[in-house]
Amino acid sequence: MRTGSPRTSSSHCPGNPSLFVIGRDSCFAYKGRTVDAKQIGGDLGVRYVLQGSVRKSGSRMRVTGQLVEAETDNHCWAERYDRDLADIFAVQDEIADAVTKEITQTIADAERRRALRKPPEDLDTWAAYQRGLWHLERSTAEDNAIAKKFFREAINRDGSFAGGYTGLAWTQVSAGGAFRTQELAQAQHDAQASARRAVALDPADAEARACLASVLVLLGDLPGALKEADRARAISPNLASAHGEFGAASMLSGRCDEGIASLQMSIHLDPRSPRLAHRLTWIITGHYFKCEYETAVEKAERAIRSYPEYPSLHRWLAASLGQLGRVRTAKQALDRATSVNPALFDLYVTERPPWFRPEDHAHMIDGLRRAGWEREGPNA
Repeated sequence: MRTGSPRTSSSHCPGNPSLFVIGRDSCFAYKGRTVDAKQIGGDLGVRYVLQGSVRKSGSRMRVTGQLVEAETDNHCWAERYDRDLADIFAVQDEIADAVTKEITQTIADAERRRALRKPPEDLDTWAAYQRGLWHLERSTAEDNAIAKKFFREAINRDGSFAGGYTGLAWTQVSAGGAFRTQELAQAQHDAQASARRAVALDPADAEARACLASVLVLLGDLPGALKEADRARAISPNLASAHGEFGAASMLSGRCDEGIASLQMSIHLDPRSPRLAHRLTWIITGHYFKCEYETAVEKAERAIRSYPEYPSLHRWLAASLGQLGRVRTAKQALDRATSVNPALFDLYVTERPPWFRPEDHAHMIDGLRRAGWEREGPNA
C-alpha cells in the first residue's frame, strides 16, 4: 500500500478520512521490483510509502510493515505482527486495523513536524492547516488563538478546503467553551457558520460532521449533536473525533457509561489528538456525574500534569475533592480553578452553560461549595 498526504492521492483510508491512498492497480505495478521509496513517491505523487512482507511457517504467520518518508527515505515507523492462521480473515482485519491506526498517527505527527520546518513565507494550504493543528494540540488560550490564525490562512489560500473551516470551528468552540476568550453567543454563531461551511463543502467529510456535533453541544442541542456524531461514525468508523463527540453528547444527555466508553475509544484511536485535553475533561466529568469521585480525582490530577493551563480540569478536581471531604486540597484546586481563567469559571458556575442539564449543574455546584466556593452577589 502506498500512502499519501491528503489531496494528493486517489481514495480514502478507512481509518482516517483526511488520509488518501493510491489505488491498488498503481501499487501492484511495483510488485516484485526493487525500487526505492523516493522513486515511488515521485512516480505516484505521495509523501509516504508503506512497505510490508508476509512469511508463513506451519500454522503461524509473520507480517512486517514499515512506513518510509519518500522525500528523505527516513523510516517513520516499523512493526512486526506474529499470528496464528486459525482464522485468516480475522487476522487480516486485525492487522489492517492496527496498521491503519499506527500509520495514521505517525503520518499526522510527521506532517506537523514537516509544516513546522517550513518558513512562514513558504506555507501552503496544507502546511498552514498542519501548523494550526499543532497549536490546537497544546490546549492553551494563546495557542488556540494562534491556531485560529493558521486555519484562517489555510482558508484564504484555498476557500474550497473543508479542513480549514473545520479547524477554525474547533478553535471557535474552544474560544467560547474552553477558554472564554470570546463571548459564548459570538463563539456559537461563528463556530456554527464555520462547521456548516465545512459540511457544505464536503458532506462526506466525517471530521467536519464530528466538528459540527461539537458545535451543537456548544449550542445545547444534544439530540442534534448525537445525530451528527453518529453520521460521522457511519462515514468513518475509526475516526477518533466522531467517537469523542458522540461520547460527550451521550454523557451530557445522562448516558454516562456509554459516553465514557465512546470517549475512551476516541483516545484509543488517537492518543495524541489535538482535542485530547477536551476528551479527558469530558471523561472526568462523566465520572463525577456518576459520583465516582476518587476516579475523577485520579484522572484530573493526571490530566493536569499534561495540561496545567487547561481551566476546566481544575474545576472538576476541586468539585471531586470537595465531595470527598478533602477540604485543604479541594480549596487549593478551587483557588487554581478561579485564578487560571476567572471568566470561564464564571460561565460554568455562576451561569449555567446550555450543554448542562440543571441537575448536573447543581451537582457540580454542590461539589464546589464543599470545596469552599461561596456565591457572591444578591442571589448568594
